[in-house]
Amino acid sequence: MTALTLERSTTHEPSRGPRGLLWALLRVHRWALWFWVLLVAVGAGALLWAYGPGADAAWSEYRTLHCDTNDPGLGCDNLGPAYDMYDTAIGVGAGLLGLAPFLTAGWAGAALIGRELESGTAQLAWTQSVSPARWLAAKLAVPAVLLTTGMLVLTLLHRMLWSVDGPLRAAMGTLSWYQGTAFEANGTVGISYALLGLAFGVLAGLLQRRALPALGLAVVGLALLTTVLGVLRPYLWPLETLTNTHEYPPYIGMVVDEGAITSSGARIPDPICVDDAKCLAEHDIVGFYRDFHPSSHFWPLQLVETGIVLAVAALAVLVAFWLLKRRTGAAV
Repeated sequence: MTALTLERSTTHEPSRGPRGLLWALLRVHRWALWFWVLLVAVGAGALLWAYGPGADAAWSEYRTLHCDTNDPGLGCDNLGPAYDMYDTAIGVGAGLLGLAPFLTAGWAGAALIGRELESGTAQLAWTQSVSPARWLAAKLAVPAVLLTTGMLVLTLLHRMLWSVDGPLRAAMGTLSWYQGTAFEANGTVGISYALLGLAFGVLAGLLQRRALPALGLAVVGLALLTTVLGVLRPYLWPLETLTNTHEYPPYIGMVVDEGAITSSGARIPDPICVDDAKCLAEHDIVGFYRDFHPSSHFWPLQLVETGIVLAVAALAVLVAFWLLKRRTGAAV
Protein backbone atom coordinates (compact mmCIF):
# COMPACT_ATOMS: atom_id res chain seq x y z
CA MET A 1 0.00 0.00 0.00
CA THR A 2 2.82 2.35 0.91
CA ALA A 3 4.69 1.53 -2.27
CA LEU A 4 1.59 2.18 -4.34
CA THR A 5 1.04 5.55 -2.64
CA LEU A 6 4.67 6.49 -3.15
CA GLU A 7 4.50 5.51 -6.80
CA ARG A 8 1.44 7.68 -7.32
CA SER A 9 3.00 10.65 -5.55
CA THR A 10 6.16 10.52 -7.64
CA THR A 11 4.34 10.10 -10.91
CA HIS A 12 3.93 13.42 -12.73
CA GLU A 13 0.53 13.84 -14.28
CA PRO A 14 0.60 15.34 -17.76
CA SER A 15 -0.28 19.02 -17.82
CA ARG A 16 -3.62 19.91 -19.29
CA GLY A 17 -4.39 22.76 -21.60
CA PRO A 18 -2.12 24.82 -23.84
CA ARG A 19 1.24 25.89 -22.47
CA GLY A 20 4.40 27.56 -23.66
CA LEU A 21 5.48 30.94 -24.96
CA LEU A 22 2.65 31.25 -27.49
CA TRP A 23 -0.05 30.64 -24.90
CA ALA A 24 1.61 32.99 -22.42
CA LEU A 25 1.77 35.74 -25.04
CA LEU A 26 -1.90 35.37 -25.97
CA ARG A 27 -2.93 35.24 -22.32
CA VAL A 28 -0.99 38.32 -21.28
CA HIS A 29 -2.25 40.36 -24.25
CA ARG A 30 -5.74 38.86 -24.49
CA TRP A 31 -7.41 42.27 -24.17
CA ALA A 32 -5.41 43.61 -27.10
CA LEU A 33 -6.42 40.51 -29.07
CA TRP A 34 -10.11 41.02 -28.31
CA PHE A 35 -9.82 44.70 -29.14
CA TRP A 36 -8.33 43.82 -32.53
CA VAL A 37 -11.05 41.26 -33.20
CA LEU A 38 -13.64 43.92 -32.33
CA LEU A 39 -12.06 46.47 -34.68
CA VAL A 40 -12.00 43.98 -37.55
CA ALA A 41 -15.61 43.00 -36.85
CA VAL A 42 -16.73 46.64 -36.84
CA GLY A 43 -14.86 47.42 -40.05
CA ALA A 44 -16.10 44.27 -41.78
CA GLY A 45 -19.67 44.95 -40.67
CA ALA A 46 -19.55 48.53 -41.96
CA LEU A 47 -18.17 47.47 -45.35
CA LEU A 48 -20.67 44.64 -45.73
CA TRP A 49 -23.54 46.98 -44.87
CA ALA A 50 -22.29 49.48 -47.45
CA TYR A 51 -21.98 46.68 -50.01
CA GLY A 52 -25.59 45.62 -49.51
CA PRO A 53 -28.29 47.80 -47.89
CA GLY A 54 -26.21 50.96 -47.92
CA ALA A 55 -25.60 50.97 -51.65
CA ASP A 56 -29.21 50.03 -52.37
CA ALA A 57 -30.50 52.93 -50.25
CA ALA A 58 -28.11 55.40 -51.88
CA TRP A 59 -29.17 54.33 -55.37
CA SER A 60 -32.84 54.49 -54.42
CA GLU A 61 -32.40 58.02 -53.12
CA TYR A 62 -30.51 58.99 -56.26
CA ARG A 63 -33.28 57.71 -58.51
CA THR A 64 -36.06 59.16 -56.36
CA LEU A 65 -34.67 62.63 -57.01
CA HIS A 66 -34.56 61.78 -60.75
CA CYS A 67 -30.82 62.44 -60.75
CA ASP A 68 -30.37 59.73 -63.40
CA THR A 69 -32.68 61.48 -65.88
CA ASN A 70 -32.63 64.62 -68.00
CA ASP A 71 -34.84 66.36 -65.43
CA PRO A 72 -32.89 66.03 -62.15
CA GLY A 73 -34.32 67.36 -58.89
CA LEU A 74 -32.82 70.17 -56.88
CA GLY A 75 -31.50 67.68 -54.31
CA CYS A 76 -29.01 66.34 -56.86
CA ASP A 77 -26.72 69.25 -56.08
CA ASN A 78 -26.10 67.84 -52.58
CA LEU A 79 -25.54 64.38 -51.22
CA GLY A 80 -28.61 62.97 -49.46
CA PRO A 81 -28.75 61.29 -46.03
CA ALA A 82 -28.75 57.79 -47.52
CA TYR A 83 -25.54 58.43 -49.42
CA ASP A 84 -24.05 60.17 -46.37
CA MET A 85 -24.62 57.01 -44.33
CA TYR A 86 -23.22 54.87 -47.13
CA ASP A 87 -20.14 57.06 -47.42
CA THR A 88 -19.68 57.06 -43.64
CA ALA A 89 -19.75 53.26 -43.54
CA ILE A 90 -17.04 53.12 -46.20
CA GLY A 91 -15.07 55.72 -44.26
CA VAL A 92 -15.25 53.58 -41.11
CA GLY A 93 -13.92 50.50 -42.89
CA ALA A 94 -11.17 52.34 -44.75
CA GLY A 95 -10.39 54.49 -41.70
CA LEU A 96 -9.73 51.43 -39.54
CA LEU A 97 -7.29 50.19 -42.19
CA GLY A 98 -5.48 53.51 -41.99
CA LEU A 99 -5.60 53.69 -38.18
CA ALA A 100 -4.43 50.13 -37.51
CA PRO A 101 -0.69 50.77 -38.18
CA PHE A 102 -0.59 53.58 -35.60
CA LEU A 103 -2.54 51.61 -33.01
CA THR A 104 -0.17 48.71 -33.59
CA ALA A 105 2.93 50.86 -33.26
CA GLY A 106 1.74 52.39 -30.00
CA TRP A 107 0.66 49.06 -28.53
CA ALA A 108 3.84 47.22 -29.59
CA GLY A 109 6.09 49.94 -28.19
CA ALA A 110 4.22 50.40 -24.91
CA ALA A 111 2.58 47.10 -23.91
CA LEU A 112 4.27 44.41 -25.98
CA ILE A 113 7.91 45.39 -25.33
CA GLY A 114 8.37 48.57 -23.30
CA ARG A 115 6.24 47.59 -20.31
CA GLU A 116 7.80 44.12 -20.04
CA LEU A 117 11.33 45.53 -20.10
CA GLU A 118 10.39 48.26 -17.64
CA SER A 119 8.78 45.86 -15.15
CA GLY A 120 11.40 43.12 -15.50
CA THR A 121 8.94 40.56 -16.88
CA ALA A 122 11.09 40.02 -19.96
CA GLN A 123 14.21 39.37 -17.90
CA LEU A 124 12.27 36.85 -15.82
CA ALA A 125 11.14 35.03 -18.97
CA TRP A 126 14.74 34.81 -20.17
CA THR A 127 15.64 32.86 -17.01
CA GLN A 128 12.82 30.34 -17.62
CA SER A 129 14.42 28.50 -20.54
CA VAL A 130 13.20 31.11 -23.04
CA SER A 131 16.07 32.77 -24.86
CA PRO A 132 15.86 36.49 -25.66
CA ALA A 133 15.90 35.74 -29.40
CA ARG A 134 13.02 33.28 -29.10
CA TRP A 135 11.13 35.72 -26.88
CA LEU A 136 11.49 38.51 -29.44
CA ALA A 137 10.64 36.22 -32.35
CA ALA A 138 7.38 35.27 -30.66
CA LYS A 139 6.61 38.92 -29.91
CA LEU A 140 6.93 39.64 -33.62
CA ALA A 141 5.47 36.51 -35.23
CA VAL A 142 2.20 36.13 -33.33
CA PRO A 143 0.99 39.74 -33.73
CA ALA A 144 2.20 39.75 -37.35
CA VAL A 145 -0.03 36.76 -38.20
CA LEU A 146 -3.05 38.27 -36.44
CA LEU A 147 -2.48 41.68 -38.02
CA THR A 148 -2.05 40.29 -41.51
CA THR A 149 -5.19 38.17 -41.20
CA GLY A 150 -7.38 41.03 -39.98
CA MET A 151 -6.01 43.57 -42.45
CA LEU A 152 -6.43 41.10 -45.31
CA VAL A 153 -10.09 40.56 -44.43
CA LEU A 154 -10.80 44.31 -44.40
CA THR A 155 -8.80 44.90 -47.58
CA LEU A 156 -10.64 42.16 -49.50
CA LEU A 157 -14.01 43.49 -48.34
CA HIS A 158 -13.06 47.04 -49.35
CA ARG A 159 -11.93 45.82 -52.78
CA MET A 160 -15.16 43.87 -53.19
CA LEU A 161 -17.16 47.00 -52.46
CA TRP A 162 -14.96 49.18 -54.66
CA SER A 163 -15.33 46.80 -57.60
CA VAL A 164 -19.13 47.18 -57.72
CA ASP A 165 -19.84 50.74 -56.60
CA GLY A 166 -17.95 52.52 -59.40
CA PRO A 167 -21.13 53.84 -61.06
CA LEU A 168 -22.39 55.18 -57.73
CA ARG A 169 -19.09 56.94 -56.99
CA ALA A 170 -19.05 58.37 -60.53
CA ALA A 171 -22.62 59.61 -60.16
CA MET A 172 -21.85 61.28 -56.83
CA GLY A 173 -18.43 62.56 -57.88
CA THR A 174 -16.67 61.16 -54.82
CA LEU A 175 -13.29 59.49 -54.23
CA SER A 176 -11.05 58.32 -57.06
CA TRP A 177 -8.69 55.35 -56.80
CA TYR A 178 -5.75 57.47 -55.66
CA GLN A 179 -7.51 59.78 -53.18
CA GLY A 180 -7.78 59.62 -49.40
CA THR A 181 -7.54 56.19 -47.85
CA ALA A 182 -8.87 54.48 -50.99
CA PHE A 183 -5.38 53.80 -52.34
CA GLU A 184 -4.12 52.12 -49.17
CA ALA A 185 -7.37 50.27 -48.46
CA ASN A 186 -7.57 48.62 -51.89
CA GLY A 187 -4.20 46.94 -52.06
CA THR A 188 -1.19 45.61 -50.20
CA VAL A 189 0.04 48.95 -48.86
CA GLY A 190 -2.29 48.96 -45.85
CA ILE A 191 -1.12 45.52 -44.71
CA SER A 192 2.54 46.46 -45.14
CA TYR A 193 2.09 49.61 -43.04
CA ALA A 194 0.52 47.54 -40.23
CA LEU A 195 3.59 45.27 -40.20
CA LEU A 196 5.82 48.34 -40.28
CA GLY A 197 3.94 49.72 -37.25
CA LEU A 198 4.63 46.46 -35.40
CA ALA A 199 8.33 46.55 -36.30
CA PHE A 200 8.67 50.22 -35.32
CA GLY A 201 6.87 49.59 -32.03
CA VAL A 202 9.11 46.66 -31.12
CA LEU A 203 12.25 48.61 -31.98
CA ALA A 204 11.06 51.66 -30.05
CA GLY A 205 10.33 49.47 -27.02
CA LEU A 206 13.84 48.02 -27.09
CA LEU A 207 15.37 51.48 -27.50
CA GLN A 208 13.41 53.19 -24.74
CA ARG A 209 12.73 50.22 -22.40
CA ARG A 210 9.83 52.19 -20.95
CA ALA A 211 6.20 52.10 -22.02
CA LEU A 212 5.20 55.72 -22.58
CA PRO A 213 8.40 56.95 -24.30
CA ALA A 214 8.33 53.88 -26.54
CA LEU A 215 4.71 54.57 -27.49
CA GLY A 216 5.51 58.14 -28.48
CA LEU A 217 8.65 57.24 -30.41
CA ALA A 218 6.91 54.47 -32.37
CA VAL A 219 3.90 56.58 -33.37
CA VAL A 220 5.94 59.66 -34.29
CA GLY A 221 8.44 57.60 -36.27
CA LEU A 222 5.67 55.86 -38.20
CA ALA A 223 3.89 59.15 -38.85
CA LEU A 224 7.05 60.71 -40.27
CA LEU A 225 7.73 57.77 -42.59
CA THR A 226 4.15 57.56 -43.84
CA THR A 227 4.20 61.28 -44.55
CA VAL A 228 7.43 61.02 -46.53
CA LEU A 229 6.21 58.04 -48.54
CA GLY A 230 2.89 59.77 -49.17
CA VAL A 231 4.76 62.70 -50.73
CA LEU A 232 7.00 60.38 -52.76
CA ARG A 233 4.19 58.05 -53.89
CA PRO A 234 3.50 59.76 -57.25
CA TYR A 235 7.18 59.40 -58.20
CA LEU A 236 7.55 55.69 -57.45
CA TRP A 237 6.57 54.77 -61.01
CA PRO A 238 7.19 56.52 -64.36
CA LEU A 239 4.58 59.12 -65.25
CA GLU A 240 2.57 59.41 -68.43
CA THR A 241 2.06 62.74 -70.18
CA LEU A 242 -0.82 64.22 -72.14
CA THR A 243 -0.49 67.41 -74.21
CA ASN A 244 -2.98 69.70 -75.90
CA THR A 245 -2.57 72.73 -78.14
CA HIS A 246 -5.32 75.09 -76.99
CA GLU A 247 -6.18 73.95 -73.45
CA TYR A 248 -5.21 71.52 -70.75
CA PRO A 249 -5.79 67.82 -71.40
CA PRO A 250 -8.65 66.30 -69.39
CA TYR A 251 -8.23 64.89 -65.90
CA ILE A 252 -8.05 61.12 -66.33
CA GLY A 253 -6.01 60.02 -63.31
CA MET A 254 -3.65 61.14 -60.58
CA VAL A 255 -2.30 64.46 -61.89
CA VAL A 256 1.23 65.08 -60.63
CA ASP A 257 2.34 68.10 -62.64
CA GLU A 258 0.93 70.47 -65.24
CA GLY A 259 1.93 73.61 -67.06
CA ALA A 260 2.59 75.24 -70.40
CA ILE A 261 4.88 74.27 -73.29
CA THR A 262 6.90 76.72 -75.37
CA SER A 263 7.80 76.40 -79.05
CA SER A 264 11.18 74.95 -78.07
CA GLY A 265 9.50 72.20 -76.06
CA ALA A 266 10.45 73.68 -72.70
CA ARG A 267 8.02 73.41 -69.82
CA ILE A 268 7.12 76.56 -67.92
CA PRO A 269 4.51 77.51 -65.31
CA ASP A 270 1.17 78.46 -66.81
CA PRO A 271 1.07 82.29 -67.24
CA ILE A 272 -2.75 82.09 -67.02
CA CYS A 273 -3.33 83.66 -70.41
CA VAL A 274 -6.52 81.63 -70.92
CA ASP A 275 -7.68 82.57 -74.48
CA ASP A 276 -5.63 85.75 -74.80
CA ALA A 277 -3.68 85.15 -78.04
CA LYS A 278 -1.40 88.13 -77.44
CA CYS A 279 -0.48 86.87 -73.97
CA LEU A 280 0.19 83.39 -75.30
CA ALA A 281 2.42 84.79 -78.05
CA GLU A 282 4.38 86.95 -75.61
CA HIS A 283 5.15 83.88 -73.50
CA ASP A 284 5.74 81.69 -76.56
CA ILE A 285 3.04 79.23 -75.41
CA VAL A 286 2.14 76.60 -77.97
CA GLY A 287 0.44 74.02 -75.77
CA PHE A 288 -0.22 72.60 -72.33
CA TYR A 289 0.71 69.36 -70.59
CA ARG A 290 -0.31 67.19 -67.69
CA ASP A 291 1.86 64.48 -66.09
CA PHE A 292 -0.33 61.86 -64.50
CA HIS A 293 -0.83 58.27 -63.40
CA PRO A 294 -3.71 56.42 -65.10
CA SER A 295 -5.68 53.83 -63.15
CA SER A 296 -3.54 51.11 -64.76
CA HIS A 297 -0.66 52.32 -62.55
CA PHE A 298 -2.52 51.35 -59.39
CA TRP A 299 -0.76 48.01 -58.89
CA PRO A 300 2.73 49.14 -59.92
CA LEU A 301 2.49 52.00 -57.40
CA GLN A 302 1.07 49.61 -54.78
CA LEU A 303 3.78 46.99 -55.19
CA VAL A 304 6.69 49.43 -55.25
CA GLU A 305 5.50 51.19 -52.10
CA THR A 306 4.74 47.86 -50.43
CA GLY A 307 8.27 46.67 -51.21
CA ILE A 308 9.80 49.81 -49.72
CA VAL A 309 7.68 49.59 -46.57
CA LEU A 310 8.42 45.90 -46.03
CA ALA A 311 12.14 46.53 -46.58
CA VAL A 312 12.11 49.24 -43.91
CA ALA A 313 10.15 46.92 -41.59
CA ALA A 314 12.67 44.12 -42.14
CA LEU A 315 15.51 46.53 -41.39
CA ALA A 316 13.79 47.60 -38.16
CA VAL A 317 13.44 43.94 -37.14
CA LEU A 318 17.11 43.25 -37.84
CA VAL A 319 18.13 46.25 -35.79
CA ALA A 320 15.84 45.08 -32.97
CA PHE A 321 17.50 41.64 -32.88
CA TRP A 322 20.96 43.21 -33.03
CA LEU A 323 20.11 45.56 -30.17
CA LEU A 324 18.73 42.70 -28.08
CA LYS A 325 21.85 40.64 -28.70
CA ARG A 326 24.09 43.53 -27.75
CA ARG A 327 22.27 44.08 -24.48
CA THR A 328 21.96 40.42 -23.46
CA GLY A 329 25.24 39.10 -24.81
CA ALA A 330 25.66 35.35 -25.21
CA ALA A 331 22.16 34.70 -23.92
CA VAL A 332 20.70 35.43 -27.36
